[in-house]
Amino acid sequence: MTVKALHTAAWLFFAGCIVLIPVAAFLRKFIWAEVMAGCVFVECAIVALNRGRCPLTDAAARYTDERSANFDIYLPEWLARHNKLFFGALFAADLVLLVWLFAD
Repeated sequence: MTVKALHTAAWLFFAGCIVLIPVAAFLRKFIWAEVMAGCVFVECAIVALNRGRCPLTDAAARYTDERSANFDIYLPEWLARHNKLFFGALFAADLVLLVWLFAD
């Protein structure tokens, strides 16, 4: 498995968590929502400790001189470029919704 494929699989897992958190919250499956949120928090900590970069990006950089936004992942370039902003905002909204529904 190439680093690019592994990075894409990891991205799919975390993006899936972010998309499914509100679904679990609306279904009142709060444990599942919290587990998914916890996974995303661990990912955020890893990225933060790596100076804002995924460690798989650094691994992929060893094998190519290419540095487009999606050189390390199978995503459209526009999504790879805005990935953190888009999914970060979505995750923040997920957390607000989760707290609001849990308190209800």
